[in-house]
Amino acid sequence: MIPLHLRLKNFLSYREATLDFSGLHVACVCGANGAGKSSLLEAIAWAVWGQSRGASEDDIVHQGEAEARVDFTFACQQQDYRIVRTRHRGQGGTLEFQVKTPSGFRALTARGMRATQQLIQQHVRLDFETFVNSAYLRQGRADEFMLKRPGERKQILADLLKLDQYDLLAERAKERSRQLRTDLAVLERTLDQAAIQIQQMPAVLAQIAQIEQQLAELQRCQEADAAQLQQYQAIQQQRSAWQQEYTLQQQQRQRLQEDCDRLQTELHQGQTQLQVLANLLTEADAIATGYRQFQELQARDEQWTARLQAHQTAQQQLQQLQQQHTAAIDALQQQIQHLQGQQATLHQQDQDLQQILSKESDIAAALQQLTQARDRLATLDHLQAQAAPLAQRRQQLQQQLDQQQMRLTARLEELKTTIDRVQQQQETHPELQRAIAQVAEQIDYLEKRRAYQLQVREKGTERRNFMERLQERQRDYERQLADLDHKISLLHPTTPPLHHPTSLPPCPLCDRPLDAQHRTLVLERHQTEKQEILNQLWVLREQLTTSEREIKVLRQEYRELEQELACYGKILEHSGRLQAQFHAVADGQQQLVQLIHEQRALEQHLQQESYAADLRQELWALEDSLQRLHYDDRDHALARGQVDQWRWAEIKQAEIRQAQKQRIRLAQQFEELEVAIAHLTQQLEAEQTSPRQQEMARLNQYIATVGYDSDRHAAVREALRQAQPYQLRYQELTQAQQQYPVLHQQLEERALLFTERQELRQATEAQLAWLEQQLAQSPDGSATLSALEQQMRERRSHLDTLLAQLGQIQQQRQQLEQIQEQMADQQAEQQMLRRQLRVHQELVHAFGRNGIQALIIETVLPQLEAESNQILGRLSANQLHIQFVTQRASKHKQKSLAREKAAAYKLIDTLDILISDTQGTRPYET
Repeated sequence: MIPLHLRLKNFLSYREATLDFSGLHVACVCGANGAGKSSLLEAIAWAVWGQSRGASEDDIVHQGEAEARVDFTFACQQQDYRIVRTRHRGQGGTLEFQVKTPSGFRALTARGMRATQQLIQQHVRLDFETFVNSAYLRQGRADEFMLKRPGERKQILADLLKLDQYDLLAERAKERSRQLRTDLAVLERTLDQAAIQIQQMPAVLAQIAQIEQQLAELQRCQEADAAQLQQYQAIQQQRSAWQQEYTLQQQQRQRLQEDCDRLQTELHQGQTQLQVLANLLTEADAIATGYRQFQELQARDEQWTARLQAHQTAQQQLQQLQQQHTAAIDALQQQIQHLQGQQATLHQQDQDLQQILSKESDIAAALQQLTQARDRLATLDHLQAQAAPLAQRRQQLQQQLDQQQMRLTARLEELKTTIDRVQQQQETHPELQRAIAQVAEQIDYLEKRRAYQLQVREKGTERRNFMERLQERQRDYERQLADLDHKISLLHPTTPPLHHPTSLPPCPLCDRPLDAQHRTLVLERHQTEKQEILNQLWVLREQLTTSEREIKVLRQEYRELEQELACYGKILEHSGRLQAQFHAVADGQQQLVQLIHEQRALEQHLQQESYAADLRQELWALEDSLQRLHYDDRDHALARGQVDQWRWAEIKQAEIRQAQKQRIRLAQQFEELEVAIAHLTQQLEAEQTSPRQQEMARLNQYIATVGYDSDRHAAVREALRQAQPYQLRYQELTQAQQQYPVLHQQLEERALLFTERQELRQATEAQLAWLEQQLAQSPDGSATLSALEQQMRERRSHLDTLLAQLGQIQQQRQQLEQIQEQMADQQAEQQMLRRQLRVHQELVHAFGRNGIQALIIETVLPQLEAESNQILGRLSANQLHIQFVTQRASKHKQKSLAREKAAAYKLIDTLDILISDTQGTRPYET
């Protein structure tokens, strides 16, 4: 990913910024802390991956702004892309992804930010975690890759090398292998079942001939019974028609009787209601008189209510005017008192200013003294400006001389310590040679044992896979046994059979009845199949037991090897330390001569003080210049004290000038207050004769004119309440006058309908008597008809059973014929599946971590290690050495190596970084 153009808006510390990377190969951005250098790289990372150093997503928005936007254009895989990402504070954001074409940028944005982000990573081929651990060393997190756990470091290296593509291929090959293994197992079971089924062809043909003969005999009997059944059905249909008619007539008679009873009840209720209405109509005159009185009282109440509303409205207006009048007078009086208080305050301020102006002569004399002191201070300030740089430089030179002396002294002490340490190392040279030879023999032996352990582990993995296949076949046989047991249980009836076709036990396949002969055949076939499966299951269990014993032996041998190899990592580390110590001792002799020579030279410089000659000469010249100036800090301090002593005169002079101006301003304010008080007094006198007073008098006169009397109004309301029932009675009278003729007509219609229902009920009873006579003369033949129908149903059931058996057997014959045709194709397919399974199993191993991926990492890491060691050699004078370890033993160890000659371990994928120097070999983390 090569950046081409970056545009920022309201991102972190930037309001608006644009960067063009065209023509740049290596660029350096410098500036003060907080200037926004790292924010440019943060903008690129946020635009591409949507992640930043902020605690929340809104932290990237510039303070005080509502939206941040980053527009980033870059080149990748010889193609230009553009990403535009925005963020709205407190809301969401947008993401656009574009590719450059000859006609301009074309949108690649997917539906949703998550889908667009995945599309960007597919084109960039780099995720954020890998980016910040390789190309981008973030501020304060430059060692993030090194601080990762070893396994995570190796994963980051694998991501940089794009080894995840091989993981995908390995997973696909593994999935395809599982599918092929499943298909092959299914196909093998199908072929086995087909071979068994083909052996059933002769028995199937014999069953077809026997069933066809039985079907012909049953069909002849069924046709004879059908003719006899038709005669019985005609007679029974006529009787059923009469029986149905009899039932309908009975229902009709019941409905007519219910109608007669209902109409008789309604006639009685209507006559009662008609009498009540007639009684109410006789009181019509009295009810009309009471209702007219009620209306008169209601009109009088409305008049008094209108007077009450007018009276209350006038009272409210009068109260409002009185409150306004009182509030206006109080406000004017308060303003007058406030202005009089301000006059008193101005008078007191004028007296204070007169006291300040009385000290004007003393302040003038003090100002002359202040002028003389300032002239003396200016002279000394000029001398100080000349002497201060010289004194500062003298102090710097003295500090540099002291630092030079301290550095030389420290270097001398360091040389003495190093010389003692190198002399002690020279004494250990023979012992190191013997120790290195012993460690080399141990490493050679352990590497041979390690290779043998890998062979044991591969053999154990092979036996476990074989056991898994056996266990799967065992579960399959157990399911088949359960199905056979269920079918056999269905063939054993729980009750003794009766001499009737329907009492036979059902077939477990087609659910049709089986006779004793066929049930015995089916039962023997199922039991034979069950015994075969039990025999195969016994063989499988023997194989499982043998495999478990073999795996147990391999595990024990693997644990012994693991215990023996537990110290392999420590021995390698010890070997590295011994090698480093040996090289350090070999180089120590020449280093010792150089160190002794340097020690003697330093001791001579310190005794003669011959170091930093130019600094000493400059220091002497500065001392001479300071003596010629004759500048003394104490005289300068006294002069500053005199100026500070008389500076109060300036302050007092400013106070006098301010007091003169304030007296003039106070006089003007006092006159303004006098005018304001006189104006407010005139307003207070005018308020007593204002239009508000006239409006209040008019309202009092209007209230007297209205003449509202609450007692008389209450008496009218009481009389109205007592006459209230006449309103309801009048409404009832009106309804009675309307309902009386309607109700009288309804009673006449119900009486006529009652007579008609009585006549229909008598006719229905005569029809019922005739139907009873016909039914008595015609006997019921339903028992004979039912017996004949039952016999035909049983025969039909037997026919259906035989037809179903015939259809199943014919279908079975067709299936057997199809199976014979399919077996050849399935056998060819079986060979092809076995060949593909072997190919994909090899691909799983090749694409796995121990295949191509391990080969790539083992090819790349030595190059990285060689390049790193070349750089470290140049930086540290060949004192530092780095080593990458991609596999290591687990931390489980056994204390006694001599007891087992091994230690338990297993290999773990890692990326350990070992650093070797003169002190030994240790992990990078320490």
